[in-house]
Amino acid sequence: MEILEQRTLAEHYDLVVVGSGAAGLTAAATAAESGLQVLVVEKSGLLGGTSAVSGGMLWIVANHYAEQDGVEDSKAAGREYVEAVSRGRGRHELLDAAVNHGAEMLRYAEEKLGVEFIFLNNFPDYRQDLPGAATGGRTVEPQLFNYRDSLGQIAQYIRTDGRHPYTMQEYETWGAFTRFPWEEMQKRMDSGVAAKGHALVSMLVAACQRHGVTFAVEAQVQRLMTDDSAVTGVVIAGGQQVSASAVMLASGGFEWDRQLTDSMLASRLYTVCSPPSNTGDGLKMAQRIGSATRGTREAWWAPMSMTGGTRDGQPIGSLLRFERQGPGSIMVNRHGQRFANEAQNYNDLARCLQSWDSTKNQTLNTPAHVVFDQSYLERYGIMDHRAGQPTPFYLHEADTLEELAEKIDVPANTLVATVDRFNAMAIKGVDEDHGRGDSEYDRYWGDAQCPWPNPSLGPLQYGPYYALEVVNGAFGTSGGVGTDGRGRVVDVDGTPIPGLYAAGNVADSPYASGYPGAGATLGPLMTLAYLAGRDVIARSTTSTPHVAKEVLV
Repeated sequence: MEILEQRTLAEHYDLVVVGSGAAGLTAAATAAESGLQVLVVEKSGLLGGTSAVSGGMLWIVANHYAEQDGVEDSKAAGREYVEAVSRGRGRHELLDAAVNHGAEMLRYAEEKLGVEFIFLNNFPDYRQDLPGAATGGRTVEPQLFNYRDSLGQIAQYIRTDGRHPYTMQEYETWGAFTRFPWEEMQKRMDSGVAAKGHALVSMLVAACQRHGVTFAVEAQVQRLMTDDSAVTGVVIAGGQQVSASAVMLASGGFEWDRQLTDSMLASRLYTVCSPPSNTGDGLKMAQRIGSATRGTREAWWAPMSMTGGTRDGQPIGSLLRFERQGPGSIMVNRHGQRFANEAQNYNDLARCLQSWDSTKNQTLNTPAHVVFDQSYLERYGIMDHRAGQPTPFYLHEADTLEELAEKIDVPANTLVATVDRFNAMAIKGVDEDHGRGDSEYDRYWGDAQCPWPNPSLGPLQYGPYYALEVVNGAFGTSGGVGTDGRGRVVDVDGTPIPGLYAAGNVADSPYASGYPGAGATLGPLMTLAYLAGRDVIARSTTSTPHVAKEVLV
């Protein structure tokens, strides 16, 4: 265990936070800002968790940015929409907490914690077809932030995904990655500028620093300590015991534990992009003392490809976004046919990869591939690959569609017919088969500068042709420890376990299986963490420290 900034580990804390993603940091900063003594312990050697490698956006209904910008919204409309997108499976207590207190948390983070945001007034909700959906105004993202100048020595302990720093607001201006000012991006990176989740985590760490939070890395918590059913502290690897009036579990999901994912998730998970330290530690610790377990069938699903990326030495998947949404590419299944609207949100599209053909006892749509041509590659590139460079290992290349079909093992005549039909629809600007390009969301992720009528649709024009395999992936799991609307962990009877809180991917998501819009992971989890921090503050005025002892299992 390494204590950062040369601080001394105390024998007792008002709050010990297990994990250092946005949820844990929000709870820590909230408690510390009110004068409580807080310790954040991180299993890996880097702070930030899954949040640090995310887009960093927050989805918040009826936020003050929308109000100031004249965007009409209401909590009632937001709740109606979330109910619809989650198919009524979200727990009302958590859903109400997320929707009713999200704007409050956002204002607090800005005014008290110093987190700076950009308002994305035209970023559409993911499901424009559902009641209560908004065409913009519910998503904010972090401002660019120079973490090296602001954090000093602790900056070297902040996790980053290695991407060049740019905002979504800038993406809207520049469009395709081939139009980005990459030299400027490199200068930003070299100077210590962060964006997205990296920036969000850095600003929250800075808030924690200002209020005296102690950080420890390479400090895996192995057990909770209890006294008369109340949680009284943690046991860190090596046997060190730390007493606490309250413990917050914010240790991420269980997506890197194959045994847990195979036994709990509704579908096989083939790859993830989160840190490998997310092995369900918090869930297992809470289960040992009788916590409820909820929502473990679900994950933050996303279509991904294996392109050689690694995180902490482990292979990870690459999220497919513009690669399947830009005009001039399609997705085909194992039969060489299109099977979905390629431009829809990643969570719903990934569910199409999970479909099962019961008659043939095999997956219905996988193996699946994104198929595109040389004209697409010249306009946009694919992942980090650009036209004129040697074809990378993860791409199949062929001079004709028939040859490409053989390489990806689909019927050649079917693939040719699929492309011919799609091309005719793309030129007209209407996808009669799957509705691609019909919604504001689809068109947002298209290319407004393309020469065809619909920014989401474009024909495949000439060879060589390429194919990129797509697998069912996830950002992380989204269920686990059961909590109430104040972030308190509950037992199997729904009774809060004194002194124990949880928020983030370690816990049950307020939106269940739904994914309302960009930032629908971070928005509610930071809100529940904020409410948990407020509850710890209230509890600290009426409680006294317990004598800690290790729970025996």
